Amino acid sequence: MLFDTHVHLNDLAFNKDIEEVIKRAKENDVTKMAVVGFDKATIERALELAQIYPFIYLIVGWHPTEAIHFTDDILAWLRDLAKDPKVVALGEMGLDYHWDTSPKEVQFEVFRKQIRLAREVNLPIVIHNREATDDIVRILQEEHAEEVGGIMHCFGEAIEVMQKCLDLNFYISFGGTVTFKNAKLPKIAAEAVPLEKMLIETDAPYLAPHPKRGKRNEPAYVKLVAEKIAELKNMKYEEIATYTTNNAEKLFRIK
Repeated sequence: MLFDTHVHLNDLAFNKDIEEVIKRAKENDVTKMAVVGFDKATIERALELAQIYPFIYLIVGWHPTEAIHFTDDILAWLRDLAKDPKVVALGEMGLDYHWDTSPKEVQFEVFRKQIRLAREVNLPIVIHNREATDDIVRILQEEHAEEVGGIMHCFGEAIEVMQKCLDLNFYISFGGTVTFKNAKLPKIAAEAVPLEKMLIETDAPYLAPHPKRGKRNEPAYVKLVAEKIAELKNMKYEEIATYTTNNAEKLFRIK
């Protein structure tokens, strides 16, 4: 049993063959998925998928690259969505300094508002971090994000950063990058992460793992991530599957 804790099955890349994608996921041990909606269109599509498929759960929030478009009405909408039993976390939220689409000050404000909402509705948060590690850790600390905890999505930082995230009550999630030949930091982190704080994901359709790199990613490939982590930790694949699924169900409060 595998739990893909971060997948964009609501992406246009899956519009034509979603049933086949889901079938392949099931054939590769994937029994649950958390679909992420990070703007109006992707949230609405994620809601549709959750109604159709009982094994799909929802993560809803506002992406930092879209921060310039955030409004009080959107915040109120997210607050209302948090009441849906299928919504298991808020996100992906955070900071993105790679794409110059929203000023840093705007990103800070939107990030803080979503953390405060998560504390209000008592849901964990999912962090998007691109070239903004120090500011993300600082804001999480200042906003007492440890009260709800959450996931450091697609983690690829140094051990010292991982420890700060663990101290903030966050799980560390690994995706396709842990399989990349020259990606040293994700491998070092995967070797060191405590078993009880480890999660796996695909971020599909992005970041397909080796040997699928360069192709469209899909939930079935989370098995390749689990197998690589098992190799790095000198454990059995089945053990990694059990730990990561149990961890996800605990964090998301899924019975």
